[in-house]
Amino acid sequence: MKVGIGRERREGEKRVAATPETVTQLTALGVDVTVEAGAGLASGYSDAAYEKAGAQLVADFDATAFDVLCHVRPLSPQLAATLPAGVITVGLASPASELPTVAALAAAQVTSFALELVPRISRAQSMDALTSQALVAGYRAVLEATIRFPRFFPLYMTAAGTIPPARALVLGAGVAGLQAIGTAKRLGARVSAYDVRPASADEVTSMGGTFITLDLAAVEGTGGYASELAEDRAVRQRELLAPHVAKADVLITTAAIPGRPAPLLVTREMVAAMPAGSVVIDLAAETGGNVEGALPGVDQLVPTAAGDGFVTLVGMQDAASAMASDASRLYAKNVANLLALMIHDGQVVPDFTDEVIAGACLTTGGEVRHAPTAAALEGKN
Repeated sequence: MKVGIGRERREGEKRVAATPETVTQLTALGVDVTVEAGAGLASGYSDAAYEKAGAQLVADFDATAFDVLCHVRPLSPQLAATLPAGVITVGLASPASELPTVAALAAAQVTSFALELVPRISRAQSMDALTSQALVAGYRAVLEATIRFPRFFPLYMTAAGTIPPARALVLGAGVAGLQAIGTAKRLGARVSAYDVRPASADEVTSMGGTFITLDLAAVEGTGGYASELAEDRAVRQRELLAPHVAKADVLITTAAIPGRPAPLLVTREMVAAMPAGSVVIDLAAETGGNVEGALPGVDQLVPTAAGDGFVTLVGMQDAASAMASDASRLYAKNVANLLALMIHDGQVVPDFTDEVIAGACLTTGGEVRHAPTAAALEGKN
C-alpha cells in the first residue's frame, strides 16, 4: 500500500507528519512511503534523510494518489472532497471547528482517523498527539512569556540591590499546564496554578508549583480532561480567580475541552488589573481563547486599570509548530504508531473491534462515527 506524506499547506505550519525515523518504521512493516520534496525542511529533516530511510521523494505531490494520506493540520474541504472512496487519512482533524471538512470526508467515503479522538488509555499513549503536542506548547508558552516580560524570572541578590522573582500563574494543569509550571519553575519564577480537577493538585506540587484551591465543587470530565462548567459556576470561578490573576506578573492559560470551544477563564477587566509590564499567554487562542479578546497570532497591549502602563496579551498560534523539529519527532511517532496498529502483511486494514482504532475513527463508509461531531453536523443542517 502507498502512504503519502505531503508538505503542510497552512500558513505558519512547520511540522511534518513523518520523519526519517518513522519512514524506516513504516517501510519495515511492508508499506511504501512517498514524501513530497521539501516536506521536512522547516522541521530540520532533509530530503536526503528521507531517501536514505527508504522513502520515495516526489516534486509533484498528488494527495489523491495514495491509499493512506498522513497530515498534521486538518485537510481543506476542497482536498477532502477529491479523495477517492476508501482512502485512509490520519492526522489532526479539529472536528468541532472543521465541520465542512468532516462533511466532505464522509461524502467522499473516506475513512479518516483524528488523532484528537485517540482514547486516553495506557496502550494508546504512544499515539496520543494531543499530549505530545501539548508538551511542546506548554514549554514554548513560557519561553514566549520570558521574551516579552521586562524583568528576570528568578530571584537575584546583587550588590546593587535585590531583584524579586516573577510570579507566574498557570490556569489549567493538563499536560501543557504542567509543562509550563515546570519550565517556569526551572527558570526561577514563583509558580502557582489552578485547575477545576482536584486530582491535579498533587501533579502541580510535583512540578514545583503551589495549587490554588477555590470554593468550587470539583469537576471531572472523561479521559482525564475537565468538563465544561455551567455559566453561573463559570462566572463564580472568574470572580474567585480575579485576585490571583491581579497578583501575577505572568499568566499562562492552557485550559481546553476536546471538541468544544475553550472555556473563558479571564475577562478583559481581570487582565487590566494585573501589574504594568505583565504578560498573558493564551494557549487556547485558536479555539476561542481562555482570555477575553485574545486573538491567535496577535500581541495586544491592554491598558492597566491603574493607568500606569500596559499588560501584553498574547494569543498563541501554532505553538507546537514554533518548535517544529521536536514537535514533528513526537507527532510523527504518534501517526506511525497508530498506523502500525492497522498494518497487517503490508496492508492497512482497520480493525474496528479494537477500541483504539474505533475511538480514533472520525468517518468511514459515508458516516460520521464520532457522535458529538455527527450531532453538530445535523444541527448545522
